[in-house]
Amino acid sequence: MVSSILIPVLVVGGMGLIFGVLLGVASKVFAVKEDERVPKILEVLPGANCGGCGFAGCSAYATALCKGGVKTNMCPVGGDAVSEKISEIMGVKNEVKEKMVARVLCNGSPERAVQKYYFDGPRDCYSASRLGGGEKMCAYGCLGFGSCVKVCKFGAMSIKDGVAYVDIDKCVACGACAEECPKKIIKILPLKSKYTITCKSVEKGKITRRDCAVGCIGCGICAKACPKGAISISEHLAVIDPNKCVNCGICAQKCPQKAINKVTPAGLVRPEPKPSKPKLTPEQIEALKAKKAAERKDLNQSPGESEKNIKSKVVDADTKFNDVVKNNIDREVKIKSGVQISDTQEINVKESNRI
Repeated sequence: MVSSILIPVLVVGGMGLIFGVLLGVASKVFAVKEDERVPKILEVLPGANCGGCGFAGCSAYATALCKGGVKTNMCPVGGDAVSEKISEIMGVKNEVKEKMVARVLCNGSPERAVQKYYFDGPRDCYSASRLGGGEKMCAYGCLGFGSCVKVCKFGAMSIKDGVAYVDIDKCVACGACAEECPKKIIKILPLKSKYTITCKSVEKGKITRRDCAVGCIGCGICAKACPKGAISISEHLAVIDPNKCVNCGICAQKCPQKAINKVTPAGLVRPEPKPSKPKLTPEQIEALKAKKAAERKDLNQSPGESEKNIKSKVVDADTKFNDVVKNNIDREVKIKSGVQISDTQEINVKESNRI
């Protein structure tokens, strides 16, 4: 009885011991050695795992660095400081990368952009965009429900005046907001470019002007005014070349739609909305109606009387015309007959001709 239990236990235990030894040997023989630089790089990286470098996370970026073919300045969160430390670990020369930030290419707040309906669903940009492209007439405008705010890990995004807003001091250009935006109106652009076309509409100028008070209409005034030729018009939309732009600001001054705005450390300098015409109260409307009625009453003539006056004026004009013709005919007959015309008769003829 005991042997029937003990023998299987010993067999299984022996097999486990043998397999364990074999696995231990295999792990040593077939082991993949980890590059000792990977943990050092991970200590330097901020550990945000934002994906801004183009890899799944900091660990994937560190591994790719050690395999080669990847630049040391791709971490947007760490910036030049982290890039320099990674370069020291890798034993390569550090390359300073140009500072980039996210820019929202829309300025159509509720005061400026025409609403086609009011969305009463989930406060999410994707949900709103599925319903007719959003509640704004402009199909390219910011929906303002803050989907970009939710995905930003650095608190750089917020909603102001119904439009997404970027805090350039907090922005690390990871690109999460640009990826999340259903309208694709958030772009990663160089920080050195102080002026931005805050519009993405490629509709004709007439349609853009109808939909938004500050939309780019593609008039080309900015392109003509730019002394460096940094602005071009593509699909009814102005485009600034950051490599040519010297931030002179002439384009923003000339733009009739105020669609070119300056970006400062405090954020986007947005133009004041155009003052709307004051709406008349019901009392003011009634007062205007009464005033017009009084003006009509002061004329002291009905439509029938007006018609009679017009007819009488036409008859008078015909009579005067006939008199003029008769006087001229009499004058010509007398001249041909050799009859002398007195000065008084000559004056009467001239006066009748004047009339």
